[in-house]
Amino acid sequence: MQTPTDSVLASPASPASPASPTYLAAELRLPTNWLDYTILAIYFVVVLGIGFAARRSVKTSLDFFLSGRSLPAWVTGLAFVAANLGATEILGMAANSAQYGVYTVHWYWIGAIPAMVFLGLVMMPFYYGSKVRSVPEFLLLRFDKGAHLLSSVLFAFAAVLIAGVNLYALAIVVEALLGWPEWVSIVVAGAFVLAYITLGGLSSAIYNEVLQLFVILAALIPLTVLGLKKVGGWDGLTDSLTASHGGDFTTAWGGTGIGSANPLGANWLTIVLGLGFVLSFGYWTTNFAEVQRALSAKNASAAKRTPLIAAFPKIFIVFLVMIPGLVAAVLVPKIGTSGSDLQYNDAIPYLMEDLLPNGVLGIAVTGLLAAFMAGMAANISSFNTVFTNDIWGKYVKRDEEDAYYVRFGRLITAIGVLASIGTAFLASSFSNIMSYLQTLFSFFNVPMFVVFIVGMFWRRASMKSGFWGLLAGTTAAMVNYFVLYKQDVIGIPSDQGANFVSAIAGFVAGAVVMVAVSLFTAPKPAKELQGLVYGTSSPGMEEPPGEGDDAWYRRPALLGWGAVILAAACYIPFSF
Repeated sequence: MQTPTDSVLASPASPASPASPTYLAAELRLPTNWLDYTILAIYFVVVLGIGFAARRSVKTSLDFFLSGRSLPAWVTGLAFVAANLGATEILGMAANSAQYGVYTVHWYWIGAIPAMVFLGLVMMPFYYGSKVRSVPEFLLLRFDKGAHLLSSVLFAFAAVLIAGVNLYALAIVVEALLGWPEWVSIVVAGAFVLAYITLGGLSSAIYNEVLQLFVILAALIPLTVLGLKKVGGWDGLTDSLTASHGGDFTTAWGGTGIGSANPLGANWLTIVLGLGFVLSFGYWTTNFAEVQRALSAKNASAAKRTPLIAAFPKIFIVFLVMIPGLVAAVLVPKIGTSGSDLQYNDAIPYLMEDLLPNGVLGIAVTGLLAAFMAGMAANISSFNTVFTNDIWGKYVKRDEEDAYYVRFGRLITAIGVLASIGTAFLASSFSNIMSYLQTLFSFFNVPMFVVFIVGMFWRRASMKSGFWGLLAGTTAAMVNYFVLYKQDVIGIPSDQGANFVSAIAGFVAGAVVMVAVSLFTAPKPAKELQGLVYGTSSPGMEEPPGEGDDAWYRRPALLGWGAVILAAACYIPFSF
């Protein structure tokens, strides 16, 4: 699953639509040769090899769904980053940069890092200490079956939809670059993800995500370096952009004053509250596709450090997606306008065609495929866990032998992949894939976050308030988007701004309803809240650090605050 983001990664409204990457297939077709395809084939062989190797370690359902809680923090930390770094984010953030400029840094430094640190320092002790296997299961312990079942269904539904978006985005890009038909790309990628997750469960997904992260970096670093070289370095890049787009294009906060007009359709307040708090915290702290990686860590200390370790590469990855977008804006001055055949979402494919020699080109194509597969695998592996444990195992087939749930987990993985292939074609009906993704985040992640945050910090929140808060938050976000915004009842300049407002509306509605319901219904007994509410603890939360975990450089507080300070410092050069 990808970071909350919005861009112009468009899907075709019709076969001849100029907004469609398939329309540009002839112009962006990459000159791949046998060397590039050999690199691609080697990658697929390694992916399947990891799946077969991981299969030997799958003996119980805990092994299949959470890697037996045995992985070191550096592995889960890198997988945490890779699960987020799907190709929809790579292409979409480059597109954002070509259209909006340096505003893109907000999705990383304010839209990710604070929430990742909050997850590691505040929420992971509760998740890991309660020994839950999923995020919805935590709601079962804190609230009741109503909140648990509703959150499980909503999450499973969203996971399949988002996996489908990754597959569809893969298909339109591969068709444009390599000429493969859309259905071939969808089926091939889906089959490989199905194979290695079915074989090795979460361990296979995580170790492949670590591999995929390095493949993605190997694709983006040459593209960034060669792009900068072509436009005269950073100074040449910023001088060209300032001359063609104005001074605000190369700053993070220029033009974001309240009442000021800017392409984002958002001011500093909605950026900070809508993106930096509601959407960001909603995504990073309750999205099980991410949290699952931390829950697979070998002990509580490693679980806390997982998102904190991931925060450091996350700070700098923005440069590898932003700079190519900025370079494309210089090399194709009218990109995304009627004066050019290229759309904003073509920034990365254009640079791949223009700058990379064969061999490196093969690595870049492999990197894009790896990114799509990482994003899809993260959602499918979290989907099979939630569906098996939280829906099937809790409400349909209870108290079966452990081997039964492993078999069912493999079966539901196959069903989830097939369903995501179906939703991949559903995604084609939306004109903006990334806006569609962020709309899903505002509908599903934000309401779940408000239920978590109120329940975790307010002991009086009643058992029934979780269900009604989740329902109210989801409904409010949908009403704001589909009724108030889409029907022009309220004027919001862009889909971007509408998603920010929908997220805020969902958060406020959920919180208000939770408070109101709690005042009229019974709270959970205090003894049942141990380890589930801030200020309480349980035996699992008091687990001593593992060997070497007490070293000063592994202290979660140092890692967390270090990441926040570093992200804040990164803003300085782009704020004046």
